[in-house]
Amino acid sequence: MSTPPDGNAAYNELARIFSARRKDNNVLEIEILPPGLGPLLQDGNSVGITKKYLVQAFVTARRIFFDTSSEPFYFSDAGGHEDERKAPQNESLLQKRRDDLLNASEIILLFDCEHLTACSWRKRRLAALRQRAGSADAGYTCREMLTRELDTEMSLLTTYICSPLHRHTKSPTLYNHRLWVLRQMLSDSSGRLIRREDDREIVSNQEVLKKELSVVLRSGELHPKNYYGFTYVRQLLDILSGGDEDQGASARLAASIIPEVLDWCIAHPSDISGWMFTLRLLDWAGDEKTRTDSIDRVLRFALDVGWEGESIWTFVNLATMMTGVGAPAKAQCKTSSNALANLPLSEVGTADGWKACLERARAAWVAGQQAGSRIVDGSPSLR
Repeated sequence: MSTPPDGNAAYNELARIFSARRKDNNVLEIEILPPGLGPLLQDGNSVGITKKYLVQAFVTARRIFFDTSSEPFYFSDAGGHEDERKAPQNESLLQKRRDDLLNASEIILLFDCEHLTACSWRKRRLAALRQRAGSADAGYTCREMLTRELDTEMSLLTTYICSPLHRHTKSPTLYNHRLWVLRQMLSDSSGRLIRREDDREIVSNQEVLKKELSVVLRSGELHPKNYYGFTYVRQLLDILSGGDEDQGASARLAASIIPEVLDWCIAHPSDISGWMFTLRLLDWAGDEKTRTDSIDRVLRFALDVGWEGESIWTFVNLATMMTGVGAPAKAQCKTSSNALANLPLSEVGTADGWKACLERARAAWVAGQQAGSRIVDGSPSLR
């Protein structure tokens, strides 16, 4: 009969996995296993761990984290670049303490994604690295180290957010930390966002936005109604466009991701968080044709599949009543149903709201079924 694993064994196994992840900068997929499959399984970048084994690792990680971080000479500069007068003579001991804090904080956040102390330590460490990289005597190696550490932190957050972990996929602490890390990657040494007055900035910002959007859409698949994730993209879009300084940049960025977001919403029609985010993008884009084309596409889908869920019809109702959508633009947006072909969308946005849209759709379905029945009844018999 095998002896049950202790907390140190659980911690050591997870620490080994996280250390290897940092070295290769991989994104892992971590999930909680039922008790009969554990305690820990790994296949490439896929990791499974039982809740009991994770609790054992967390208890050890928490003790190591607070014991190590309480030492003044180390925690006073979390970046790992202490003054030589304060640094211990044994460099290997210093490196071990850094690794212990990194491993322990990552295991703590795997167990409790809202652990502010662990998250704040990681932020403080990166801030110290950034301060050193921005100093006058900083060399190329120091700046490369900062870039590598920021990128490694982003891949760690992707591991948490895109893994089937119920709390992590919509954790406000993780999303706020990710936004802070991304700002450091997009800023110069003085903390100001790097901006170029050419098309390269537009392309670069679109690439960043689409990459982050893919992370949020994945987390939205794992945890529906992921308002924290879509709020993160809103904040990122505001940062990339320069806030209120450049409305044109905001419109271009919003328009660049509308098709992808709309694809996701149609694939997840009951998720109201995605539809509300699409409304915000349409408002940012400010283009009448984009709005009417988007509404028409949604209506075509809803009518084709007979969708009666509230989310889609709420989107249709609110989109047709958005400020700036005039009657001529509404009148141009027709549905694919014969029963609604002659009715402009301006008539949909009544005082009854989304239910009025649904009632009209139901009438169209009935009319379509009756028309189909007449065609079948009146068709010549085949001999």
